[in-house]
Amino acid sequence: MSPGFQGRPRSAEPALPPGQYLTEDWPVLSAGPTPRVPLDTWEFVVTAETGAEYRWSWDELMGLPQETPTVDIHCVTRWSKLGVTWRGVSLDTLFDGIDTSARYALAHSYGGYSSNLPLDDLRGGRAWVVHTVDGGPLPAEHGGPARLLVPHLYFWKSAKWVRGVRLLVDDQPGFWETAGYHDYGDPWREQRYQGD
Repeated sequence: MSPGFQGRPRSAEPALPPGQYLTEDWPVLSAGPTPRVPLDTWEFVVTAETGAEYRWSWDELMGLPQETPTVDIHCVTRWSKLGVTWRGVSLDTLFDGIDTSARYALAHSYGGYSSNLPLDDLRGGRAWVVHTVDGGPLPAEHGGPARLLVPHLYFWKSAKWVRGVRLLVDDQPGFWETAGYHDYGDPWREQRYQGD
């Protein structure tokens, strides 16, 4: 290497998954009407494949260890929003002490929405139940009071208005997957639709 050689200049543009564009906005996209869930009746339930249920009220969720991940989010409709800061509870915390041989999970929401995920994608500090975004309560139109956050997959996998996760031995498609969306949804591999 010759003196003064600095290598190739680095791009100032952030790396985006293929086919995505950067936005500062946060478009509101929903499959149906926005549910309004009072905090005094909200609950989150993990249902094991045996049928055993593990429940948390809103106050109990707030009493668990909270994390503040800052992550990028990528919508299947091609927009990406970078550096979004959330606050919530890791799924690792919620799964702690649950004995399971499940390999899959089906997240389900108030309002009837669902999304399927491999259980490994909800573990290892990769997924949260979040209630705060950029320092304020998560707005209802974006999934408040709480939504699932799985930022390494397309955002439809991060179920809005989440109310629980059912652990499954065999995969079961969710709402958009039954309509032809990809079962996994990796934005870096452009897994938007079945066959991608």
